[in-house]
Formats: sequence, C-alpha cells, structure tokens
Amino acid sequence: MAARLGWKRWGLLQTVTSGSLFLFPRGHCPQRGVGSILDPEMRAFVEENTEVTSSGSLTPEIRLRLLTPRCKFWWERADLWPHGDPYWAIYWPGGQALSRYLLDNPDVVRGKSVLDLGSGCGATAIAAQMSGASRILANDIDPVAGMAITLNCELNQLSPFPILTKNILSVEQDQWDLVVLGDMLYDEALADSLHGWLKRSTWTFGTQVLIGDPGRSPCSGHSIWHELRKVAEYSLPEATKQQNNGLTSSAVWDFQP
Repeated sequence: MAARLGWKRWGLLQTVTSGSLFLFPRGHCPQRGVGSILDPEMRAFVEENTEVTSSGSLTPEIRLRLLTPRCKFWWERADLWPHGDPYWAIYWPGGQALSRYLLDNPDVVRGKSVLDLGSGCGATAIAAQMSGASRILANDIDPVAGMAITLNCELNQLSPFPILTKNILSVEQDQWDLVVLGDMLYDEALADSLHGWLKRSTWTFGTQVLIGDPGRSPCSGHSIWHELRKVAEYSLPEATKQQNNGLTSSAVWDFQP
C-alpha cells in the first residue's frame, strides 16, 4: 500500500466525477458527536486501520488518524484495501506546511469563512478552526475521507464542521474569504481545472487563495506557478522526509492571478 500512495495520486483524479454527499447540512454544525450520525461500520473500519498520531509532522498540536508503518495496510497488498485509494490517510507535505502556516498566523483566518479544497485528513481545516475561522467547509471527493475528518475533529476536541464529498469544481461557486488547498498540483488536467476555478473565485469574490505544495510536483511547469508567490517555507521532519523520498522542505504559496 505504501508504494501505491505515490506523489502523483492518479486514483484520485480518476474518481473526480464521483457522487456527492453532505455529511452535515450546508452551513450547519451539529453539536452532538459526529460518530452517532455516521455509518458505524465505516467508523469502525477507519478506527481499526489507522493509528492516532501527532508526531513526525510540522503540526504536533494536531492529532490525526493516519496510515503508518504500524498499520496493517501499510504493508498489505494494495488491492486488498476495500475502498478508493486512502490518500486522506497520509499527511502530505503541502498540507503540513499549510496547516503550520495557519496555526502560526491566525490573523489569516480569524473571523473568516474558509474552504479547505481536497481536505484529505482535514488537518488544514482543523488548523483553520483552531485559529478562529468563523465558517469552514471541508471538501473531499472520498466519503471515507469525510469519516476520517469527523474522527479527527473528535480527536482534537473540536466542534464538527460541514464536509462536502463532491467534486466542488463542477458546481456553482460560493463566496469564501479564503480557499486553502494542499498537494493538488500533481496532474496537468486537474491543475487546469483548479487554475480556472481559483481565478474565478479571486476575480468574482475577492477570495484569497493559499496553496501548500513543495514546488516539485510533476506540474512544476504549469502556468499557475507564474501566479504564485511564496509566503513561507518549512523544513520537513525526518519522518516526513523518509515517506516522501527524501523531500526536505515544503512551502505555502499565495495565488495572485
């Protein structure tokens, strides 16, 4: 499984037209435990096949359920995993940098509405909530990621925020003060779609866009990079370096079309 979770993440792109599910009504954050209203079998599956950890990343103050070398499916044959590729179960370097940046710079999100695009494990959305965002939507096309995000909210003793499991690039755009996304510039076609969507958000609503990415992806030559300004760079912890073929640093970029 570990070898399958490469930087390009092709499986995610292939499922980008998947169906939609709001785990909570738009704009509503239930006060009771999220696990009580979600599939108990899926909850049990995620809990049994991930490890709770806060070490080896740029954000030790955030606890997450992740796929680690102590988990069965880290070593098991990838085709035995019964769901879509678990990209949400890896804390990718771009997401780590973005989450660290929000925690270190709470004024970037305090009192603002935030869309976490391609949320994965939900760490950046969690960092936004810890830093005082007024409204948060976590978006990921994988319903299993939605379950993982709700469990990670519980781990960090946070009120759950809405989660949308739909390709948000294909629906009418909503207004957000800030859009954050990490590790999504890994394919030309997806980068094209993101580039257009983000430009429309910026031009229509004045949305600020922050992107977490090491800057060494297969799309490093894409035109979007001409509109990115680096605002922070972080040296990666040793554990993250080892999981990413020796990658040493990751960065946060401000999108300025």
